[in-house]
Amino acid sequence: MAGELGPQDTRMRLRYAGTCRLCNRALPAGTDAVYERDRRTVRCLECTLDEPSVPESPEPGTAGASARREYERRHRRREERIRTAHPKLGGLILALSDDPQSTQAWVRGAVGEELLARRLEDLPASARALHDRRIPRTRANIDHIVVSPGGVWVIDAKRYKGRRPSREATGGVFGPRVQTLRIGGRDGTPLVDGVRKQAALVTAALGDAAPVAAALCFLEADWGFFGSPFSVSEVLVTWPVRLVKRIAESADVGVDVDAVAARLAAAFPAA
Repeated sequence: MAGELGPQDTRMRLRYAGTCRLCNRALPAGTDAVYERDRRTVRCLECTLDEPSVPESPEPGTAGASARREYERRHRRREERIRTAHPKLGGLILALSDDPQSTQAWVRGAVGEELLARRLEDLPASARALHDRRIPRTRANIDHIVVSPGGVWVIDAKRYKGRRPSREATGGVFGPRVQTLRIGGRDGTPLVDGVRKQAALVTAALGDAAPVAAALCFLEADWGFFGSPFSVSEVLVTWPVRLVKRIAESADVGVDVDAVAARLAAAFPAA
């Protein structure tokens, strides 16, 4: 009941800084707050006096939904433009031509997200997956967020059919050694930077409620017979089966899966 302490709650003056589990407010050392022993988290006194309800099962979202909408928008605009410019031949032109690659890329991306979402269904029942999450105040989204007892994974799905991801190291001797991501011989390092930024936003939303890791998951890529996952700038580069295995085998660090998933669903709504 709001205003009451549970059997595992202790009101205390914090020895170390923390973050309120419910409102994400920073709580400096010395602040009077409530320590929740069963969750190993803290909450501020304001939330203790009027604790909001937290959904146990947040809406998971629909994988690839925003990418499909963007594809359909571009496809429709092209069709309207051609039919307007060529009232008599528009239908024939459309029948004999395809959407530009920049438009087709959106539907390829949507399919990749959908395929990965199906693989994530193989995760243990203790995990929660959120799909196609909108980053507030931007036009960007996060493909997948997985919350497990071992932590949170921010996952960017990439569908590069037949291309081989690899890690390349440059520099050294007289300068810093730098690792880059190559995809079929081309520089893919911006993908690493992108998912790292997403992971940083998730970390900021959670505070110290759970550790956060980032992954680039390639679908239909050419990993070769002896291929194996690798990391670039602390981002795991892998494929669906190995990603699910990695998450499932992560050591349990006591993450409150339902509470963290609800918090992330509120911070990053379905796109």
